[in-house]
Amino acid sequence: MIWANLLHLSVNMWLDTPPRFAEELRFDEPLWNELTERMAETGFTMVIIDLGDGVLWDSHPEIAVRNAWTPDRLAEELVRLRGLGLEAIPKFNFSAGHDAWLKEYSRQVSTPVYYEVCRDLINEAAAIFQTPRFFHIGMDEETASDQRRLQIAVMRQHDLWWHDLELLAGCVEAAGCRPWVWSDPAWRHPEDYFTRMPKSILQSNWYYQLEFPELEGPRPRVLGPGEYHLTYRDLDDHGFEQVPTGSTWTGVENFGRTVDYCRKYLDPDRILGFMQTPWKMTELGHRDIHLSAIEAVRQAKEAWDSGRPCNV
Repeated sequence: MIWANLLHLSVNMWLDTPPRFAEELRFDEPLWNELTERMAETGFTMVIIDLGDGVLWDSHPEIAVRNAWTPDRLAEELVRLRGLGLEAIPKFNFSAGHDAWLKEYSRQVSTPVYYEVCRDLINEAAAIFQTPRFFHIGMDEETASDQRRLQIAVMRQHDLWWHDLELLAGCVEAAGCRPWVWSDPAWRHPEDYFTRMPKSILQSNWYYQLEFPELEGPRPRVLGPGEYHLTYRDLDDHGFEQVPTGSTWTGVENFGRTVDYCRKYLDPDRILGFMQTPWKMTELGHRDIHLSAIEAVRQAKEAWDSGRPCNV
């Protein structure tokens, strides 16, 4: 059973201009050590590391921020994490709305150069992680509305989006890993998504609200913000394996309520685990949020293991 936390080495997936865009590594190593040690102590099994431009990649050093980790430093850290009992999973976000970390290549989406760079980075990361079980490739929020604050908005759609998803997933599989994606495109295009999405790609729908309202009447064709939790059930109905995802975004209670909802409605054989996403940089100013996110998972795991509802 996966109990995962998403932590950030790279932070350049939200905006493409300062002040949020970082020209150097924004990362507090003592905090990272504290968080990962606390995770190990409280029953987590996995850490998903958002890598992006936080590593001075041998294949493409031109994308790295200042003071980025070397590949050797990353490899050393993976040894430490495994020693704690944490399975480390690499993550890049190849969504055209979250790829400012790719620097100049983020403006060359769906070109031969772009495909070559993505393949190089996937291969190098998979090698450093020693062929991990999974490899998260993001692919969320590639919509015009989600990019309204960016200097340049790029949106693939229809067959081009599917072509690029399949190409990226194929690169991951060729590297010996199972591709993993965010499932929110299903909110807007459920028929297409459940027809064309390969079952081999692990799914993580996400829903960060505190209320999980019951569905009244037929399922809406396009889901609204208070309905995104319904995609957990859609994925299950269509036979997908998934790792449902909660957050501290609107409150620490979300994670426990996510676990309760999924226990009630989903086939447990298709729940590979759960993921927590604090969506905060690994910086001391966010320490309390990170620790509260870890505590929420500890309580939810304890409840899951004992068969009782979560009280988070």
